[in-house]
Parts: sequence; C-alpha cells; structure tokens
Amino acid sequence: MEKIKITKTENSKLSELDFDNIPLGKIFTDHMFICDYENGEWKNPRIEPVHAIATHPATMVLHYGQAIFEGMKATLNSAGEPLLFRPNKNAARLNKSALRMGMPELPEEIFAEGLKKLVALDKEWIPKKKGSAMYLRPFMYATEHFIGMRAATNYKFLIICSPAGPYFSERIKLWTEKKFIRAAHGGTGEAKAAGNYAAAILPTENAKAKGYNQVLWLDAAEHKYIEEVGTMNIFFKINGKFITPVRDGSILDGITRMSVIDLLRHKGFEVTERRISIDEIKEASENGALEEAFGTGTAVGIAYIQEIGTDEGTIHVSDESPVAEDVNNTLNGIKIGEIEDVFGWMVSVL
Repeated sequence: MEKIKITKTENSKLSELDFDNIPLGKIFTDHMFICDYENGEWKNPRIEPVHAIATHPATMVLHYGQAIFEGMKATLNSAGEPLLFRPNKNAARLNKSALRMGMPELPEEIFAEGLKKLVALDKEWIPKKKGSAMYLRPFMYATEHFIGMRAATNYKFLIICSPAGPYFSERIKLWTEKKFIRAAHGGTGEAKAAGNYAAAILPTENAKAKGYNQVLWLDAAEHKYIEEVGTMNIFFKINGKFITPVRDGSILDGITRMSVIDLLRHKGFEVTERRISIDEIKEASENGALEEAFGTGTAVGIAYIQEIGTDEGTIHVSDESPVAEDVNNTLNGIKIGEIEDVFGWMVSVL
C-alpha cells in the first residue's frame, strides 16, 4: 500500500474536552483517516485534521444509499498503551458489508494501518476512566456524481474518532416491535449498512415515547422469533443455560456477540444459538426459568435487561445479572490489560 501521508492539526481541541462529562457522539478528535477509491483502486491514504467534506448534490450515496460502517473502541492499558479489540474482525465484516452493498472491498492492510496510525496520533483523547473509551467509526460511502441506478465507481473510506463514556448506566427496558421489521431473509440485515439504521429510527422513537430504551426486533415472516435489539445482539439465560438468536442472514454478526459466546463457554456455561420466540421468553419468565437477559454491542458493551414490554403486557426478566456482570467485567478487564488476554484479542497500535 501507499505510505500514509500525515498532516497534523495546528490547533488541537483536546484542552476543551471535559473527560468527566463527555456528551455522546458530539465530540470528535483532531484527526481523521481518508482513502479514495478511483479507477478501480484504493489510493491516497492520508490523515488530516477533521474538516467538512464537500458534497455535490448528485453524490450517489445521497440517492441510492451505498453506505456502510463499523463501530470499534480504543482503550488504554495501565502503561498508557492504546489497544484495539479484534480489529481484524471489523475489517472482515466491513468487506462483507461492502460485497452485499455492491461496493469495493478495502484491503485489510489499509484498514489496519490507517486505524493504528490515527489512534496513535490522537491517543491523548482516549478517556482513562473505567468504562470509557475512544469510539472509532470506520465508514465507506459512494462519492460519484451521477443520477442512475447502478453501483458507483468512486468511494471514500474514512475513520473518525469520538471519546465516549459508558452507554447505559442503568438496567434497560425493551419494547417488542410487531408492526415494523428490521430486516428480512435475503435483505441487508447481516450488513452493517446505514439504511438498516434509518429504517429503525421511527420504531425506536415510538418505543422511547412509551418509556422504553430500545426496540426488540422480531422476524419479518411471523413476528414471532426474536432477532436482535436496536443497537445490540441479545442473550437469555434460561435454567442455567444461555441462548442467543442464530445468525441466519437477517441479524448482525456482532463482534461483541461472538466474544461473549467465547467467554461464556470459557467460564463453563452452555451456549446455544437457535431460534427463540417471544412466547418462549414469556413462559420462561412466568415459570421462573428466565434468570437473566442482556444485550451486547461495541457501543453499549453489555447492557442488562430489566423487562420487555409487549402489547399483551410486561415480561419481567430479572433485577440482577450476576453472570452478565462477571462477563462484562472480564471483557472490560481484558480491554484495559487488567485481565490476561488468553484469547489473543487485543492489538497494540504502537
């Protein structure tokens, strides 16, 4: 790959950040990584000060939605060394999303090197407080100026960074959505495509208006089987065993999800990936078999679920989540180097 050209900012905004009060998704670091796709190849990888990017009104992403992204976090160990969590998995998933959306694959070397150099340059922005991190947003979108239904020929890949505190500080409540759907078989549900999230905005706002934190999505065909939560995959503990919806093409292949499965099995729990209906969860709650439920995702980490609302009434989950808390503490401990990384997940950027 070409050497990454680095242009440093002359006016850092780091001094303006209050690390004890970080607003979610509103503060961005000094620099961003950019690479262009033109004439069938990726070229001109560079790091520049964060700035607005000019957009022609015929830019194809605005009309046809070719846009994908990833979510990642950078943390610090006790020595102040910046670490990334399983970045190779994000690179692979980005390319899987790109293929589904008719976009060019990005060489994983560009993804990895751009990420490392950017995080190393802006490492002082990484919060040191436990539960906090620097959120990383790699994304790709179509930039060609053309009105017509086909794959674009020009694209940009960028990475921006945003310091972040804990996502959910309290137990959460979910609303079961039975009118709208997130994805269907054969659709784009397994891709981390921007349009998937656009379609989820109205149902999520409706759920929040009812007093819930997130939507619990059901399958498109029968509105019966649980798929995932608005920003998370989901796990249930029933009679001492864990169940999570099987990946069948309509739910996201969560990197935190796969890591939690590994951790649970490492801790001696049985984990089954299968279809699970909302009626099964209701019955398990009523007979006392439902012990815990939690969501997993890069932004949220692990979110403990208190209850699930339905048109027929409320499903009480649990008031405590001892296993989920243990897994969360282990995962966070690995990310900051306090617990041995026996899985080989963490990658230093230096």
